[in-house]
Amino acid sequence: MQSFRIIYPSKELQPFVRYYWILRVTADGIVSQRTLPTGCVSLIFHRKERLFSSNLSDLQPRSFICGQETVFSDVSSTGETEMIVVVFQPHTSKLFFNNPISLFRDLNISIIDTEDKELTELSNRIEDSMNNENCIKFIESFLLKKIIVNTSYYLPRLSEVIKSINFTPNISTKELADIACLSEKQFSRVFSDNVGLSPKEFSRIIRIQRALSILQNSQSISFAQLAYDCGYTDQSHMIKEFKQFSGNTPKEFLSLYSPFSDYFSF
Repeated sequence: MQSFRIIYPSKELQPFVRYYWILRVTADGIVSQRTLPTGCVSLIFHRKERLFSSNLSDLQPRSFICGQETVFSDVSSTGETEMIVVVFQPHTSKLFFNNPISLFRDLNISIIDTEDKELTELSNRIEDSMNNENCIKFIESFLLKKIIVNTSYYLPRLSEVIKSINFTPNISTKELADIACLSEKQFSRVFSDNVGLSPKEFSRIIRIQRALSILQNSQSISFAQLAYDCGYTDQSHMIKEFKQFSGNTPKEFLSLYSPFSDYFSF
């Protein structure tokens, strides 16, 4: 049996956290899942058995920061699973980890390795707690303290940039830099430090998430129309990028999985 629950953050944290989710898997045997890049950094806590990552050929850490991913990942359960996951807004996670987020790219950084005493204490409290609702309270308390202490001059600008990428699939880096009121070179550096990817890389991932969202609601759409709606130059361009990020062509993907967007569905 599997249960999945979305919890939205308190009003104070909504500009910084997209949502929390809790996953429980109690089924016998192995449960496998392919995950695609989402455009967001996550903070993950395993409360029971850890997932096995085929990309790393190892178990995921007990508690870890999941940096921006640029390739698909296959994960599988190794027993009874219970996870609590914090999904940050694309541009805000640097506030909570005090490092350029580009350093976490395609990595799962164990909380132990961060040498962050407050984060380690949070991990221990979550591991010891019997109640998921209390765990969310612990997480919110930790995050609220961080935003009181830490600020970023660039967050409002980056927020507008992210909105523009969300609504304008093929917007250029120059146009985004103008929205941020920064030179193109400075903008690219600030964006990478805060988001963890270059503007072009992030935009490509959001295009794939947009395609998944459209397919989720209308699998009968033609691939030519899908490519146009998502801002690809043509159908061949979309198929190439889809395969890079998911490991499958769109047709293959639909035959194997139910399309779902982690970015546009919540």
